[in-house]
Amino acid sequence: MTVRSIIRLIAVAVLAVALGVPGAGAAQAQPFPDQLDLPPGFRPEGITIGPGATAFLGSLADGDIYAASLRTGELTLVCEGPDSPSVGLKIDQQGRLFVAGGPSGTGRVIDIDTCDSQQYTFASGQTFINDVVLTRDFAWFTDSMQPQLYGVPLGPGGGPGDPPDFVTLALTGDWMQAEGFNANGIAETPNRQALLVVQSNTGFLFRVDPETGVATRVDLGDTLVTGGDGLLVRGNTLYVVQGGLNQVSVITLDADGTSGTLVETLTSAEFDVPTTVAAFGNSLYLPNARFTTPPEPDTDYWVTRIDR
Repeated sequence: MTVRSIIRLIAVAVLAVALGVPGAGAAQAQPFPDQLDLPPGFRPEGITIGPGATAFLGSLADGDIYAASLRTGELTLVCEGPDSPSVGLKIDQQGRLFVAGGPSGTGRVIDIDTCDSQQYTFASGQTFINDVVLTRDFAWFTDSMQPQLYGVPLGPGGGPGDPPDFVTLALTGDWMQAEGFNANGIAETPNRQALLVVQSNTGFLFRVDPETGVATRVDLGDTLVTGGDGLLVRGNTLYVVQGGLNQVSVITLDADGTSGTLVETLTSAEFDVPTTVAAFGNSLYLPNARFTTPPEPDTDYWVTRIDR
């Protein structure tokens, strides 16, 4: 049975519970677990949730991709990694995973059924391909060490362009490259007309024009999202993961993403340097990278579920 078939079965079961289908009541009585345990030594960073209640996670250790059932916590090895990190990742409706490759300077697009992949070499030398967002026309990747984004064009049905066809978008305008980790998490504005990029070392949030690369600092008043990592937009709400602070800042944005207001800060006693975030229903799921814990082959890692 393919990974996509497993996902479809999970989706059918979840729908049956939601509709009150006879025989689904027992499943309904079982709440989704608040913690998903990952393999020892896994070193998670990115998370994405696909069709059905299935999360996909990549390993910083070797790039392995695992699927985790949000309902049961059951783990499945989807694709073995290339012995280089899998950092931020997103899945599309066709079962393709777009994966940022960290210091390798690459991005990959993986078919979760076959593990066939295309690799894009974006940069070399001082680089860290950190996160990715899927828009109508491009998959945009951030580089935490270079003031630029990389765009893989998406054709009909979301099919990615050939490896030589990516574009490099220099960040200009208000963007000022600083010492340390810069561009990190990336998302679309609520109206899907521009990109949002968080600069981890300054705590600034930027609105980026995907046509020109001009970056404008988002007006958050006195709020800084220092150490900002993964971003998630749902409606007009932006969730910013701040792993070093073990919290998620919840910001209400205007439609075009030019200004926002901090409305809430979410945290959990189970956080241990969460990095990225994905949503399912009224829940948020955050992998804990445990960056303050020396990684060993038997180090424990997990995903924490919180309400949103």
